[in-house]
Amino acid sequence: MLVLAIDTATQVSSVAVASEGRLLSELTMQGKLTHSETLLPHIEQVLKMAAVDKSQLTGIVVSNGPGSFTGLRIGLAAAKAMSYVLGVPLVGVSTLQAMAYQLPVPGVRLMCLLDAQKGNAYVESYKWENNILQVVEAVKVAKISDIVAGCGQLAEQVILLGDAVQKKIAGKIELPANVSTAMPHLVMPRAACVAMLGQQRLLAGDADNVMDLEPVYIRRSEAEVLWEKRHPEEASVPPRP
Repeated sequence: MLVLAIDTATQVSSVAVASEGRLLSELTMQGKLTHSETLLPHIEQVLKMAAVDKSQLTGIVVSNGPGSFTGLRIGLAAAKAMSYVLGVPLVGVSTLQAMAYQLPVPGVRLMCLLDAQKGNAYVESYKWENNILQVVEAVKVAKISDIVAGCGQLAEQVILLGDAVQKKIAGKIELPANVSTAMPHLVMPRAACVAMLGQQRLLAGDADNVMDLEPVYIRRSEAEVLWEKRHPEEASVPPRP
């Protein structure tokens, strides 16, 4: 088992190479360059650092959302192309689940938030039970202020993760006594966690269809909403069979 993992769901560009249960190399950075500029060079770098030729890969794993619409499309396009050309299976992994996987801490609620613009976040909560990461509340879009207030009502410790924490919460919102944010090096996505989750599916003989796998957006893009507002008649016309 030798996989390449990609996470471009946020401003962070993260690529990793892992074998079964072992991280061989990882490159994670958050800068001003776009994913279209950095992704392919990063893939080349992690393969070189791991002393792995792309022909040796046995699987491709990609973080497929929710997250940045553009970032998800770039990462998924690269993952699909490599899977198809190399003839290896492709697996999509929840961006939110991969973030929670970074903190194997029992007895706390892991609240993963990704920026959904206009004061909103994609949010999903998890708990570790018997060394298994369990979803407590399924993904939804909610106001960040409401999410934080709701965390304060829980009778357990809560740790917040994700780019919404970095952008909109840490140092900007007063947190309830039972709520804290993850450390800066753990708050953002990492391809290493995407790789480990993807390997679990591949080892179980599970994979996605390279032609059918799509990003998990949860909501429509601002461009789509704006287009429908400007073209209400066309937006209401049902698609042709």
